[in-house]
Amino acid sequence: MTHPSPAVRRWTRMEYERLVDLGLFRGDAVELIGGHLVVAEPQGSYHATAVGAADDALRAVLPPNFIVRAQMPVALDDESAPEPDLAVVPGARGDYRDAHPARPALIVEVADSSLELDRAHKGSLYARAGVQDYWIVNLIDRTVEVHRDPGPDPSAPYGWRYRSMQTLAPPARVALLALPAAQICVADLLP
Repeated sequence: MTHPSPAVRRWTRMEYERLVDLGLFRGDAVELIGGHLVVAEPQGSYHATAVGAADDALRAVLPPNFIVRAQMPVALDDESAPEPDLAVVPGARGDYRDAHPARPALIVEVADSSLELDRAHKGSLYARAGVQDYWIVNLIDRTVEVHRDPGPDPSAPYGWRYRSMQTLAPPARVALLALPAAQICVADLLP
């Protein structure tokens, strides 16, 4: 006997944000990714330390008209509000009181057990949204993967991927695409 596939309900970002405002997910670590509610992975000590180190390194080089948001939502499109480990966005904190930022200058994911998910799925999602600069702090190989040049690719999970990827290891330096003068030592991103 065959069983019918269960119906899956897709959520819009507006519906998701309304549920968040109502307190439905209080205490639950969830993100809206491509219309689906996804449970965020718990963080180990190494991962949390790396997020902090990358946050510190970014804040040290950014000009006053940019901020770093750590593990906060980004309004990518009508069906996605992921919470990347770090997002560099223009403006001041108060600029985002009424809405999450939609156009980050940089998204950073710190990856150990989530490496393949961050490369394939989140990379495709960020590329589809037009994020020009996406870095993965790869804790497994102790490198930083710099993904740029988003473009369509029907074989990618969300129909887009980054066409350029550079792997950097210490003692290399990396600069934000939007702020070329803001250079960071790769070693400072890897605790």
